[in-house]
Amino acid sequence: MTIADPWTDAPLAVALGDPAGIGPEVTVKAWLARDKEGLPPFFAVGDERSIGAVWAGPVQRITAPGEALQVFDRALPLLSVEDGAEIVPGEPNLEGARCALDSLEVATGMTRSGAASALVTGPVAKSQLYAIGFTHPGQTEFVAERCGIAPENVVMMLAGPDLRVVPVTTHMPLRAVLDSLSIEVIVAKARTTARGLQRSFGIANPRIAFAGVNPHAGENGALGTEEMDLIAPAIAELREEGIDAFGPLAADTMFHARARAGYDAAICLYHDQALIPLKTLYFDEGVNMTLGIPIVRTAPDHGTAFAIAGRGEANPGATIAAIQLAAQAVVQRKAESCPA
Repeated sequence: MTIADPWTDAPLAVALGDPAGIGPEVTVKAWLARDKEGLPPFFAVGDERSIGAVWAGPVQRITAPGEALQVFDRALPLLSVEDGAEIVPGEPNLEGARCALDSLEVATGMTRSGAASALVTGPVAKSQLYAIGFTHPGQTEFVAERCGIAPENVVMMLAGPDLRVVPVTTHMPLRAVLDSLSIEVIVAKARTTARGLQRSFGIANPRIAFAGVNPHAGENGALGTEEMDLIAPAIAELREEGIDAFGPLAADTMFHARARAGYDAAICLYHDQALIPLKTLYFDEGVNMTLGIPIVRTAPDHGTAFAIAGRGEANPGATIAAIQLAAQAVVQRKAESCPA
């Protein structure tokens, strides 16, 4: 069985993101690479004009996800969500933000209902979303809320070919990070990570490495005590539960090739500590995956790139990787739920 086989009667849903960004272009390029990359059937959710602005190829409107299976080989299936304003690549507006949010809502609902097997979300402009009243830190938290999961029980994992990282804190000022950390929060994120690695990646006994928050992991308290006060007790609690957790390690020596071979995921304490190594190594392949929710959700780990939207320059690698990872997770979850 391969992920390109008709392994399910429910295709993947791909929300196009902001109509003026590169989401439509990279989705089109992923469809064009469907055979070469072994992609499963998927359908786009968004405004058809955003696709037409960057591509003149075949698009087939559908009214239900299942219809995508019949047209995927000859046209990009599209479930239409209309934008109320003119769409110009590289020129975002508030109506485009509303379209992106509506597309996300529709695609999430279809995945929750089982009509779509997984959700892949295209890049959005948070500033535009905030301007129309969006109150979530990002799409991860929005999807979690729609799934009925509390934010503290959800993990944002960033994945590349041989690196997976989890930031304990995400979109907040650096000065607020230390006040947001606690043993309980660290343990909860690690538990969700371990379960996610088992459920979506098939790793029976995940190895989880912890980064220190201070330089040199605190140098035994000389450069900070968070490692002794928070991280080490959290690791001890996790190990008592049977989770193979270790550290805290100096973050500046955790991400070279030999170090990466020693763990299945790295728990980092703040946003950039996790995302800098991932994006440095795998900028065009990085995937954002949400763990701790009942559906499979992934996203390319890049933004709207308004500066190059409409110029045909966008690299679809991360979108292709997001679709592949979502499909693999669906297959893995199906295998886990089936009796041996």
